[in-house]
Amino acid sequence: MEAAQYKSDQYVRFCPGCGDHAILASLTKAMAQIGVPTSQTVVISGIGCSSRMPHYLNTYGFNTIHGRGGAIATGVKTSHPELTVWQMTGDGDCLAIGGNHFIHEIRRNVDLNICLFNNRIYGLTKGQYSPTSPKGFVSKSSPFGTVERPFIPAELVMGARGTFFARTLDVDMPTTIDCMVKANEHKGASVIECLVNCVIFNNGAHSWIADRETRAERSIILRHGEKMIFGANKDKGLKLDYTNIMPRLVVTTADDPDVLVHDAHIQDPTLHRMLAMMGQEKVTDMANAEIVPELPIALGVIRDVEAETYNEAVNNQINEVKEKAKAKTFDELVLTLEHWDM
Repeated sequence: MEAAQYKSDQYVRFCPGCGDHAILASLTKAMAQIGVPTSQTVVISGIGCSSRMPHYLNTYGFNTIHGRGGAIATGVKTSHPELTVWQMTGDGDCLAIGGNHFIHEIRRNVDLNICLFNNRIYGLTKGQYSPTSPKGFVSKSSPFGTVERPFIPAELVMGARGTFFARTLDVDMPTTIDCMVKANEHKGASVIECLVNCVIFNNGAHSWIADRETRAERSIILRHGEKMIFGANKDKGLKLDYTNIMPRLVVTTADDPDVLVHDAHIQDPTLHRMLAMMGQEKVTDMANAEIVPELPIALGVIRDVEAETYNEAVNNQINEVKEKAKAKTFDELVLTLEHWDM
């Protein structure tokens, strides 16, 4: 399959320079690499800039109401488990009005590929602060700076017992494509936090790691089975420091024998949570805007563990009940009740 086969004939209405363009391009390339036919692929969304995705893809699609993409996607996958279902959503769409649906599709482990576009702003509705905007963020709806503490998507996913979490940057298409392919391979709720730039209302939201000059020193791409090494010269690594009551991640040299090897498949989420939370103090408080975290932000697939999926469990239960039931059809069921012939 070719990426062009997954593109629709619709004009893409993202603003020039918007990070969503890169995610769309990455998605069509990932879909081509995965190879599921367009007739077996469904793209569900809510409302927002990211939620325009179904219009731009030559697949089945459903542009739902605000925050309800997860509910519709769950219904599609449960009723038609043979389909590959993608959910396109944003930090406003799924972490505010759709927050309840989001945590429960993760908790249930519905076999969905969820792309969470995080630009830390409401872009489509013209610049209000979102659930991921840092404390102190000045916007049209917070002219003196928001007093709220933001959600951290990784923390929500881990708290909801998520089985797959990845993070990527709009400017890093190879990592984005790799995360999408691995999300599709995973059986369960796969969440990819896509850090995207809103050039109009929140330009530079992720520049501290997105800029080419700083990216290698301030981020680490995790790959299962490989050492956790980063830096422009690949001279830094991560290890666990046990000198305190609780172990913590620290930066060391790449040749340190204690440098960790990434294991995305361990069931215990403790280390995955630690990795996912690295560098998050940079994005939670405007007061810390100039402070560069000691630890790099983790990109790539951070967690990928096996667990029973909701859609499998529901359909297995239906089949078991059918096997035990005396009435196999609706007509047979009606005849088990009191009836008479005219």
